[in-house]
Amino acid sequence: MCIEFGREICGNLNIAASREWLVTNGIGGYASGTVAGVLTRRYHGLLIAALNPPLGRTLLLTKLDETVSYGEHTYSLSTNRWKDDTVEPHGYRLMEDFSLDGTIPVWRYACADAIIEKRIWMQQGANTTYIQYKLHRATQPLKISLKALVNYRDYHGNTHGNGWQMNVEPVIQGIRVTANLDAIPFYLLCDHANLVTAHDWYYGFDLAVERRRGLSDVEDHLHIATFKATLNLGESITLVASTEEKPELNGETTQKLQHAHEQKLIELWQGNHSFNTNNPAWIKQLVLAADQFIVKRPVTENLCGKTIIAGYHWFGDWGRDTMISLSGLTLATGRVEIARSILRTFARYVDRGMLPNRFPDAGEQPEYNTVDATLWYFEAIRSYYKATEDEDLLKELFPVLADIIQWHCRGTRYNIHLDASDGLLYAGETGVQLTWMDAKVGDWVVTPRVGKPIEVNVLWYNALRTIAQFARQICQPHQEYDAMADRILARFSRFWNQDTGYCYDVLDGPNGHDPALRPNQIFAVSLPESPLTPIQQKAVVQACQRELLTSYGLRSLSCDHPQYQGYYGGNPLQRDGAYHQGTVWGWLLGPFVLAHLRVYGDGNQAREFLKPMADHLSDHGISSLSEIFDGDAPFTPRGCIAQAWTVAEVLRATVAISSHF
Repeated sequence: MCIEFGREICGNLNIAASREWLVTNGIGGYASGTVAGVLTRRYHGLLIAALNPPLGRTLLLTKLDETVSYGEHTYSLSTNRWKDDTVEPHGYRLMEDFSLDGTIPVWRYACADAIIEKRIWMQQGANTTYIQYKLHRATQPLKISLKALVNYRDYHGNTHGNGWQMNVEPVIQGIRVTANLDAIPFYLLCDHANLVTAHDWYYGFDLAVERRRGLSDVEDHLHIATFKATLNLGESITLVASTEEKPELNGETTQKLQHAHEQKLIELWQGNHSFNTNNPAWIKQLVLAADQFIVKRPVTENLCGKTIIAGYHWFGDWGRDTMISLSGLTLATGRVEIARSILRTFARYVDRGMLPNRFPDAGEQPEYNTVDATLWYFEAIRSYYKATEDEDLLKELFPVLADIIQWHCRGTRYNIHLDASDGLLYAGETGVQLTWMDAKVGDWVVTPRVGKPIEVNVLWYNALRTIAQFARQICQPHQEYDAMADRILARFSRFWNQDTGYCYDVLDGPNGHDPALRPNQIFAVSLPESPLTPIQQKAVVQACQRELLTSYGLRSLSCDHPQYQGYYGGNPLQRDGAYHQGTVWGWLLGPFVLAHLRVYGDGNQAREFLKPMADHLSDHGISSLSEIFDGDAPFTPRGCIAQAWTVAEVLRATVAISSHF
């Protein structure tokens, strides 16, 4: 699939500013911006470095303001919107087209008869970004000037210059910038250019998306230096921004390395037993998108440990998201060693029978406020073992899994415990949010779901069946696990709401049973071990497709519910209030498709549900899939421009459908 925009998109500022690109470095750092080149988020920048991989993300190089002189005229290729709502300059008007070369964004600007091509990529495993300009068409030399605008702040933050002085030192082929006494130095280097240092604050960049999100919408950036060069036809200039003292400066060399990296990803996918030549062409782009979420998380026992970034721009690695995403991002793409590393890495963090929910950006202790992440761990290991038959890892992790079951039986944090009366799992207490519907503003838990959430108990049942199978495989006692699962199966009928013809969302909550139609019951059909009868499974799928299904996923609450909100926007309170109250979640499309395939057995029909995602690859986060969408049509994309479990679940569903034929 070729993603390419001409002037019909590039020349329309509103549209071009709503299309965002992303490149990553495999350790948590990234570069991102808009097709138009205008800053719209605090999270945009050419080098957002992971100073404590995979976190500690810090904005270093914000952007380059480019000017070219050709013939008798000067042209500005950059675009800026200022706090008084003026736009100056208007570089987007010169944009001939925009495309992706793999994951590398490519712009072509037309200045009279000259065509200047711009590319951006990162070095894998390093906080290093390359920005290359090449003169593709011309009848005379072209002069190019690149103003480097820098910063030094947490990527969630906001800067107001106020005369802030950074230290600038000359080095070979560039400068060394030290923002303050405690800052890690970074470098701006160029393979061939004249350099003029500066120290001028540019005040009042307007961040339109942050304003819509109810956050601070004005920021300042420091013009630290200008790089100048003259290009003849076919020549290029590459500016390098890095925390490395001596990065490779040859743009052609490092670009070839990036292409080789991406080609290897495609070959691994095509060599995978689950690859099917009948897969639609756009899935290839998702395979490359999948790699952007896989990053290093060094641990004492394994400095090459791996984890998964939940979403760009603002999420770190979350236990729940990692375990849900693992199968689609690694197993479906033929990267079983990555899956193995992630599973081993997270085993180190199991505490009191729980997987961490979140690793804070500032490096504090992991947070364990999740009931389902740990249960998804069982499903991730089951999927891995099915794909690899790696009995060595099974034996290594089995004691961890057995300990998790014991902790849940006797009780662990947040009142998570086995209810002896029915064998179901109870979780929750006032003021905490433990399921994936975890929005919280201050002391307000939007969807507390205290009691026995349906997906938690489906996962609990699936985990017990899974560990019983593992126990048999490695000759360990399994009878107790089977007995516990049998008891759940016998009592799971409590979830069935005869009046509505589908399942309760939560049992035994503070206000009794919750009959709200939410998508959580779809897992009672999509997971390998289902405690529902075939008739009930079909009824659940029908209820979800009738009331919750949209083009891009399932609504988090039925439109008929009095608390339904069909628009996601506004300040943090308004957004979190709608997050799980009707907002569509892209990742839920995968479980729905698998559930539909299970009850109807029609692979062609199941595949049809995925087709809208092909068009979505050209919207919002280009070549990736969004976190959420409005509940009301036209289902405008919101939230993260690239979300791990959305990409993963579409990939996983695609593989399942291909295997069905």
